[in-house]
Amino acid sequence: MARYYAFNGDADGLCALQQLRLCEPGDAALVTGVKRDIRLLERIDAASGDEVTVLDVSLDQNRSALLRLLEAGASVRYFDHHYAGELPVHPRFEPHIEEAGDVCTSVLVDRHIKGRFRSWAAVAAFGDGLPSVGTAMASSAGLDARTAATMEKLGISLNYNAYGDSVSDLHVDPAELASQMFPFQNPIDFVLHCPTFARLASGYEEDMCRARALEPARDVPGAKTLVLPDAPWARRAIGVLANELTQAHPDTAIAILSPRARGGYVVSVRVPAGCAVSAVEFCRFYETGGGRKLAAGIDCLQDADVDSFVQRFEASFGARS
Repeated sequence: MARYYAFNGDADGLCALQQLRLCEPGDAALVTGVKRDIRLLERIDAASGDEVTVLDVSLDQNRSALLRLLEAGASVRYFDHHYAGELPVHPRFEPHIEEAGDVCTSVLVDRHIKGRFRSWAAVAAFGDGLPSVGTAMASSAGLDARTAATMEKLGISLNYNAYGDSVSDLHVDPAELASQMFPFQNPIDFVLHCPTFARLASGYEEDMCRARALEPARDVPGAKTLVLPDAPWARRAIGVLANELTQAHPDTAIAILSPRARGGYVVSVRVPAGCAVSAVEFCRFYETGGGRKLAAGIDCLQDADVDSFVQRFEASFGARS
């Protein structure tokens, strides 16, 4: 029997994986990549009796490969909070999927394992742009405010590392980062004893200093659009910048466009709670769009579609009362 973990390379995917691996010791193949590399099940060739665990990637984007794995006789356990669409009904399929705006994948894993490694789930929530959830989870784990602040910095650093056009844009390959995290049951021990944290934190500060100096390309009441330069630092900064702008402007929808090496743009979208149109509904209009209610994205927006995208974005979210 072979075991596979397919996980998003961001903070939520890494911390969900960390919780499960601490509970389920044993050899397993790790399948991951940059944050936008979500069709991970296409890279798994499992057979009858094999076990596949999927963490923090959209079922809707992996549906064909999921059905293929089930038909091949593999068992698939699926933890996620992105848009899933209709769930397969199969005796070897175990879904843990919830699309609520205040839930991330690591929270679902935390529930499944009854809070055994809750501090890692708190790190994920901080990194996934859910600071109130992270604070509540840290408190429930008995951690003081100073420790929670360190965990928030770790979560943001882990999340920041996942953004890029390819693994070469990242400071650390997510698979290697998962291996470096694995020995640590406590995230604070990882901060104190693994030099990778300092590397990520330093890179984060340098990149975000540049990102925070950028001016919006378009700024109308209720909607801001930013276009990043074609540079690795900008591709790394896109997710954290989107979260920061959302927290600074809670009543404004945010769209950030980042040039792709192969042409077109990666797009991150954040929308305020209570919008008539959700972020995932807006992004799924495009072939490579997906995500969740308040935070979604488009993997490839063609250059010819940028102007119409901005018009549609401002029409959907601008001038909110």
